[in-house]
Amino acid sequence: MKSSLLTSVAAHPKRRGKALAALAAVGIATLTLAGCTGGGSNPDPTDTTNGGGGADGISVVVMGGATDDPFWSTVKNGGEAAAKAVEAAGGSVTFLAMPNYENFNADAAKLVQNILSLNPSAAVIPDWVPDAQNDAIKAITAKGIPVFLYNTGIDQVEAVGAEGYIGSDDYESGKLAGETFAEAGAKHAVCVNTLPGTTNADARCQGVEDGATPGGTKYTQLALPTSQFGDPTAVAQAIKGALLEDPTIDAIFTPGQADTNAAASGIDQAGLTGKVFLGGQNFDAESLKRISDGTQLFAIDQQGYSQGFYGVSAAFQLAAYGIQLAVDPFLTGPALIDESNVATAEKGVELGVR
Repeated sequence: MKSSLLTSVAAHPKRRGKALAALAAVGIATLTLAGCTGGGSNPDPTDTTNGGGGADGISVVVMGGATDDPFWSTVKNGGEAAAKAVEAAGGSVTFLAMPNYENFNADAAKLVQNILSLNPSAAVIPDWVPDAQNDAIKAITAKGIPVFLYNTGIDQVEAVGAEGYIGSDDYESGKLAGETFAEAGAKHAVCVNTLPGTTNADARCQGVEDGATPGGTKYTQLALPTSQFGDPTAVAQAIKGALLEDPTIDAIFTPGQADTNAAASGIDQAGLTGKVFLGGQNFDAESLKRISDGTQLFAIDQQGYSQGFYGVSAAFQLAAYGIQLAVDPFLTGPALIDESNVATAEKGVELGVR
């Protein structure tokens, strides 16, 4: 079963690109105009002292991944594009990044606490580890501060009192990957989980299993210590070892872009490039080149630029004008990137939007 986003990208990549561009333009136009009000104030669209947006003092705080993570750089690019319109209307946007991924759970919880101390008008938060983050997120919403979960947390909106979710469906991303492997004829697919215990990685691996096995593909999860996340040498060695130990493995999926490059290295070190299907969540120029060359089967795109753009836009519009998203969840993926549409994705990477 294909998602509507997948169908749109695979069959009409140009149409989807135009549609996203149009939505972005509408979002920017909306941000720069005074609209419905929240908090009992009535902005004056003729007021030019703060850009005419009547949103002086409105502050949005956005939490994201590490600054050296290519995916999160793309997300921030989207957020910064929306922030220009926020600033023109008199508001401000602050981005808080994870220092690294070595103490993932504790650092994620600490960042949410930092947001609480900043007392913003609205917040945009990825709920990666509910057990570690939810108490602090609930403390934010209890103060009447609207929170949008984005990137991760589609199933935590009600639990924390958030306004909605913006991002991809991690489970459906994995399921799409599993189905794609099965359709390609894979006999034994492995999901390499470098962040076991996190909502998004676990959901993606579960999806791979549920997507692959109905088509007759065997499924195995290779769970690695979280300390190996972001360590390409360790990940490559683990994948190489798994392939050499079990020759039946003919498909590898990684729930993160950096790990996909490491997986490609591990497959190569095992002497199996072109013999083992490779697929990954997110992508960079290297992944797209492999797809073009035929050494990587696909990448699952959650369209991080859109997550950042619409996350900032939605949080600001609600805090400043009382404008709420018409749909929840507001999905940005999953979308499949394969040989049929890789050229379009390559153009997006050049622009820093994919």
